Amino acid sequence: MIIEAHDLRKTFVARRGRGRTEEVEAVRGIDLSVGEGEIFACLGPNGAGKTTTVRMLATFTVPTSGTARVAGFDVVKEAAKVREKIGYVGQAGGIDDNAPGRASLVMAARIAGLSRAQALARADELMAAFSLAEIADRPVKTLSGGQKRRFSLAIGLVNRPPLVFLDEPTTGLDPQNRANLWDEIRALRDQGTSVLLTTHYLDEADALCDRLVIVDHGRIVAEGTAAELKKEVAGDVVTLRLDDLAAARALLDAEPYIKETQEEGGSLRAYLDDGEHNLPALLRALEAGGLAIRSIALDRATLDDVFLKHTGRSLRDAA
Repeated sequence: MIIEAHDLRKTFVARRGRGRTEEVEAVRGIDLSVGEGEIFACLGPNGAGKTTTVRMLATFTVPTSGTARVAGFDVVKEAAKVREKIGYVGQAGGIDDNAPGRASLVMAARIAGLSRAQALARADELMAAFSLAEIADRPVKTLSGGQKRRFSLAIGLVNRPPLVFLDEPTTGLDPQNRANLWDEIRALRDQGTSVLLTTHYLDEADALCDRLVIVDHGRIVAEGTAAELKKEVAGDVVTLRLDDLAAARALLDAEPYIKETQEEGGSLRAYLDDGEHNLPALLRALEAGGLAIRSIALDRATLDDVFLKHTGRSLRDAA
């Protein structure tokens, strides 16, 4: 495993005015392991503890307690060795808006210990790999959001790390640039690089990741592949809007083909196997119970349904 963390915790002291302080538990005992050549995601809403977890693993924040090893090295006792083995791309990107992208790449390579000639060669190599050569000498502030994120990703790879941390890598990008960046991330895995990314986008975790954890309030509430997690809930979900949700839920809970029901945001979600064949029976049951349907939708179970099952609320709303 390239990452192994056990009972990782982080508590911050927050100032509340008039000299008062309060302890805030950002991470509350996280265990995770990431394999070599794997794309692994921490999925959860903003404030869930994802970024704090990644910053501890990347040695930028010292854990309050717990242990973690990255690329075989302890993140506290051997922090310098860990940093030699990782790349990190934060939400801000880490590039100077007023300088050309090429200059940021060369500077990052020099900081990583390369000679000037080696740094220039490595910058050229990365700019070719990420199709950045034509815009390399423009000030970064004149570039699009997608171009900036590609430069940020290139900087994170300047030392050829076996592991890259990507913190919310596609936030603020349009759909086309998001899709392009997903392709770059998949290419890293195909080359043998391990990737740990944080995201609050359900489709991103579903499309990209070999495995993922769902994080909420500083704890892992679910872990597995996207397919495994979606199997935890029934294969299909019927979303209903009715005037009397409580009566509809009591009625459907008694039906043998209904696995589970959840009320959420003024709607009732009914989970069932083989929704296409069982939907007519569900409609007949509601009609027999005198319950009028205002709207209905049939979908496959998603990671949002998994999040709802474990937390009682929708990740879309929480994010």
